[in-house]
Amino acid sequence: MAELTLLDGAVATELQRRGVPVAAPWWTTRAVLNGRNRDVLRAVHEEYATAGARVITANTFRCNLRALARNGLADAGLAWMVHAAVGVAEAARDSAGGRVRVAGSVAPVEDCYRPDLVPPDDELRAEHRWLVVELLRAGVDLVLVETMNTVREARIAVGEAVAAGAPTWVSFACGPGARLLSGEPLAGAARAAEAAGASAVLVNCTRPEHVEACLVALGDACAGPFGAYPNVEDRAGLPERGHVDRHVPADVGPAEFGSLVARWHADLGASLLGGCCGTTPEHIAAARAATAVPAP
Repeated sequence: MAELTLLDGAVATELQRRGVPVAAPWWTTRAVLNGRNRDVLRAVHEEYATAGARVITANTFRCNLRALARNGLADAGLAWMVHAAVGVAEAARDSAGGRVRVAGSVAPVEDCYRPDLVPPDDELRAEHRWLVVELLRAGVDLVLVETMNTVREARIAVGEAVAAGAPTWVSFACGPGARLLSGEPLAGAARAAEAAGASAVLVNCTRPEHVEACLVALGDACAGPFGAYPNVEDRAGLPERGHVDRHVPADVGPAEFGSLVARWHADLGASLLGGCCGTTPEHIAAARAATAVPAP
């Protein structure tokens, strides 16, 4: 059985819980706009590292070219926000003793829940290339292409990251039946991503009840490591997917989450496990305890 690497949990959830708004047009990038918010963001990263995460993801999910340009940052230079977000994560990493890796987040350039909005290939190549180059200039240890909802965009983003020289993981957003939000089978998506150069394949922002089928599909399809970081938000009375401008608590507590992670590792062979929306440092600490992973 492959050694388990624990990932961090939700950043947006923790920002909202600590009073940093996560709303249009800035979304999570609001956390790097001023010193107070950067202090909150750094504390979130540090708490995940203390909880046992061996990989923390820099807050660059909303730092692609079109998202930053829509906020009017072109005159000030777009890349500063990428470097600022990575710098906060690196400071948190350093305070944890340097044994934690920093991943740079690369999200869909439009909407992670809207596969119908994926732009043409040439736009995808240019925009993903810009971000992965800036992430590498900022010093990330790996690029995490995440919440991908189509094979087409995932393959292009992975290809650009690999071409830039980055160790690259990819993660897909899935629904029931181990299928991407586009309806494409996860197994085929995983094979395409590995063929493009991804060294690990995961699923994220996927409900726990759908994760097991995804991990089975990944176990069958992948030549390399695979894993998951699920969405555990309690969305009763809310839209199934989409943003809510307030803190949404989890409907899976830390103890139950820890048991899930332990089972997915022991029974299904997943070696990269953490949390997405709704999870907290307490969830990651419970996963560490349930799997006996040493602290970083």
